[in-house]
Amino acid sequence: MAENAGCKAITLREFNNRIKRLLSNPAVCNCWIRADLSDVNVRGGHCYLELLEKDERTGATVAKMRGIIWANRYAYLRQKFMQVTRQELRSGLKVMLEVSVNYHEQYGISLVITDIDPSYTLGDMERLRREILYRLKSEGIIDMNKQLPLPAVPQRIAVVSAAGAAGYGDFMNQLHGNAYGLQFYTCLFPAVMQGKETVPSVTAALDRINRHLDLFDCVVIIRGGGSTSDLNSFDDYTLASYVAQFPLPVVVGIGHERDVTILDYVAGRRVKTPTAAAELLIGCGVEALAHLDELRDAVTVTAREYLTEATRQMQYLTGTIPLIASNIVERNRARLQRIVHTVPLTAQSRITGGSERLRFFVQQMQQASAQAMVRERLRLTAIFDKVQILSPQNTLRRGYSLTTVNGHAVTDASQLVPGDTITTHLATGKVESTVTGCEL
Repeated sequence: MAENAGCKAITLREFNNRIKRLLSNPAVCNCWIRADLSDVNVRGGHCYLELLEKDERTGATVAKMRGIIWANRYAYLRQKFMQVTRQELRSGLKVMLEVSVNYHEQYGISLVITDIDPSYTLGDMERLRREILYRLKSEGIIDMNKQLPLPAVPQRIAVVSAAGAAGYGDFMNQLHGNAYGLQFYTCLFPAVMQGKETVPSVTAALDRINRHLDLFDCVVIIRGGGSTSDLNSFDDYTLASYVAQFPLPVVVGIGHERDVTILDYVAGRRVKTPTAAAELLIGCGVEALAHLDELRDAVTVTAREYLTEATRQMQYLTGTIPLIASNIVERNRARLQRIVHTVPLTAQSRITGGSERLRFFVQQMQQASAQAMVRERLRLTAIFDKVQILSPQNTLRRGYSLTTVNGHAVTDASQLVPGDTITTHLATGKVESTVTGCEL
């Protein structure tokens, strides 16, 4: 068997040629296919890439093949794709391509791409965008940030941008160099603003801002101009959901004129460029200044009206006060004259009435004094009679006597001792005795 096999063996090159002849079948030439792009790389004017097909449910790769766009065709297809989709061919895009099988003895099978249908990619991109917008709407969060009021004068600004980006520089120059002398306080939270790191980087910057909400009035997310493909990171559900639910008003100023990203739909305010974002903030301050000017003018007009009215009233009063004063003086002079005329009559009437009352009081006092003297005379007579009755002299006349020792009346025998000299007072005269004994 081995000997017979050896007689029938062919070279590898001849075997490859057989494959090449098989692949020259028209059925595998100029076919339109749908695939996902991967590992897109341009070298020497040629575009090398991989074409993938993924399972829609699991996302697993079910088919893969290398592809190439030769330089003489790539420039045309690139321009055609850019005009419709406004972005470069890049990994991750869904595309519809015209391909033919190419077999190289050394490099194997690959697909040569000869044409592209940009409308298919555009439709797929729009489908993804609509799916994201529908999800945001169905979750009820797409308008949440729009409902947050931007402060009347937002001055404390948290800025999310690439630190050295020209757009950031334009924003800062426009904001801090404004012609109105408005003061703004900005704090940069650096982030990657293009490529696959955009979503986690911007989300991380917003996380840092979220920890210091009380320090800021609003958030500004800005980047300068660039290719449309650089904006694809802003068509992301995770980032859009975060911005939609952010607790501070978010202003998005991404440098593009024609395209609108998902982020523009959910932000509280959307402007076209970083410079326009600065102008929006300045405009708020200018409106506040204009309002203050209006208030100042209104106060000035009102004050002038009050002064005019006060001056008119003052002039009126200046003319009427002398007349009013003269009328008051005349009325009081006439009243005073009436009082002067009535004073003598009133005084005489009061004097007459007072004299009559005085005579009445005199009579009353005389009668009261006489009655009081009679009463007091009777009382004194009664007292005198009592004094006479109770007089010690009358008591002595009735046979009683008063004994004293050393000038003090003796009422008890215990007051005396033998040898004391006592004096006995009688109605007429007195007798001195010496005590010889006492009996109690």
